[in-house]
Amino acid sequence: MPSPEMEHPAKPRRWYANLYAQVLVAIALGVAIGHFAPATGEALKPLGDAFIKLVKMVIAPVIFLTIVTGIASMRDLRSVGRVAGKAFAYFLFFSTLALIVGMIIANVVQPGSGLNIDPATLDASKVALYSEKAHESTLTGFMLGMIPETYLSSMTEGNILQVLVVAILFGVSLAGMGERGDKLLGILEDVSVVFFKLVSIVMRAAPVGAFGAMAFTIGKYGVGSLANLAGLVALFYITSALFVIVILGTVARMAGFSIFSLIGYLKAELLLVLGTSSSESALPSLIEKMERAGCPKTIVGLVVPTGYSFNLDGTNIYMTLAALFIAQACNVELTLGQQILLLAVAMLSSKGAAGVTGAGFITLAATLSIVPTVPVAGMALILGIDRFMSECRSLTNFIGNAVATVIVSRWENSIDMGAFAEAIRQRPGVAGHEPALAPSPAE
Repeated sequence: MPSPEMEHPAKPRRWYANLYAQVLVAIALGVAIGHFAPATGEALKPLGDAFIKLVKMVIAPVIFLTIVTGIASMRDLRSVGRVAGKAFAYFLFFSTLALIVGMIIANVVQPGSGLNIDPATLDASKVALYSEKAHESTLTGFMLGMIPETYLSSMTEGNILQVLVVAILFGVSLAGMGERGDKLLGILEDVSVVFFKLVSIVMRAAPVGAFGAMAFTIGKYGVGSLANLAGLVALFYITSALFVIVILGTVARMAGFSIFSLIGYLKAELLLVLGTSSSESALPSLIEKMERAGCPKTIVGLVVPTGYSFNLDGTNIYMTLAALFIAQACNVELTLGQQILLLAVAMLSSKGAAGVTGAGFITLAATLSIVPTVPVAGMALILGIDRFMSECRSLTNFIGNAVATVIVSRWENSIDMGAFAEAIRQRPGVAGHEPALAPSPAE
């Protein structure tokens, strides 16, 4: 006798009901509105801002609950330290490699050569705000900034690293309570289910957010603003694509998976990042999707949030590429030693400005201020196209953190490759569009 499922097979979901397709259409409409009705496009900015605020509203509790329940379920605290150590080793290596790639490409292609810009003619006032923030964003300030003023302020101020610190301390404390902490752990696991359901509700507004953000970007800056510096923008996109496909692709292949399959699995989130020009907009979905793909909750909870501050591949490529472009445009010859110094400072300054609005531009200002021969005012040359480059930075950073999560899970021999292969094969849409999954128990 045929089963009910055989008699009444589930109808395939129509393409327009897929959130991936909705976001794609929303981006196209946003571009059209911004191009043909710029004033209307600029007026739609609140839609993008509202969606990003909604996402940021759930980021802190999702990270806190994911890390706390993961650590408390593991019991073995030594493994937590081991995972953190491997994650930071990965971040340090590939962040440095991204800086080197940007430096090599800039020296080979020479994108700024021939512009012959006189630094005296540049309007330094345009970048004064970024330079001021760069001086405020020291490494010491960054380290102290990881510690919240109060326990609850970490949740209200939206600082990912502060949430990470508080969650780790709370998770370690809860794990140390043994059986006495089991009741609270159960409650937190139930609460986490509620928040992942909340994520699924918020993500239904993704097309609206992507539409508003893209309409504003095109309406305010215009596609025409790319014309004069299209070569630099194209070079940055090509360099970032090569970094993802060749370098991260090779690492992925060595770990037993295809970078293209992973990108296909995360295509909806990548479209969301593209539309909003913010990788944070897809952070909750990335956490849920990596867990769905068989990565342990503890590793996802540690690698993804810390990667958003320490594993900035796209930002690092941008910094060395943009810094050398400005030097070349202003006819400033940098020795190999000065370029290495520039690279070292960029590595440190990228951590000092983590979590700051406009971090890419701020870290560039901090980097240039260390090499006096390169005028900080030269940043005015790329101010108009920075918005378009920020989208590529966010996309590269996002993919880099997804790869890092899988790699660290592989290093720990704790990823469920069967679940990973199945998830990659099915390639669902935005995680929040499917029925929210309860975080799986930690291995």
